[in-house]
Amino acid sequence: MKKYIFTCIVFAVAVISCKTKEGSTSSDTTGIHLPYAANYTTNFNNNVSDSDLLMVLNSYKGWETGDLNALRATMGDSIYVNGADGFHFAGLTDSLMKDWKTMRDSLSSVKITMDVWLKNHAVKDSNNYINVWYKEIDTYKSGKVDSANYEDDNGLKNGKIIWYSSHKQSLKPLH
Repeated sequence: MKKYIFTCIVFAVAVISCKTKEGSTSSDTTGIHLPYAANYTTNFNNNVSDSDLLMVLNSYKGWETGDLNALRATMGDSIYVNGADGFHFAGLTDSLMKDWKTMRDSLSSVKITMDVWLKNHAVKDSNNYINVWYKEIDTYKSGKVDSANYEDDNGLKNGKIIWYSSHKQSLKPLH
């Protein structure tokens, strides 16, 4: 019985000591003092369906092949976009597709090589995200070739992409 009470006390002290106030620092599970507390959450798991992963990957395949109808089918009725090139959009997806059609029509080919993806379920509010890291080589109709590494965050709701944020690292030829 004493062992049970001692265990409960230790557990209670551990829980109390791990709670942090807004703007304070925090400790991870190993007891290391971290210089920042996460603004949103750090409590994620990978409890995101494989069908959601397939839907997100199909959105990239739609862009790569120029099948914008297939790309559109992966998105919700409205979307928020933070593009790697500074492009921002919040509104109806059909309006966004007009802009993306113009962008895609300037390209003669797109080659995407997926490096890794990560399924993230935020326990705090049950939001699902799929993060992808990939290389994209764009060939413009003018002959110009652009290549970059990307990291994209895809926010999902009801099996559709409703939020998209992209980060780009341009690749320069080695001299």
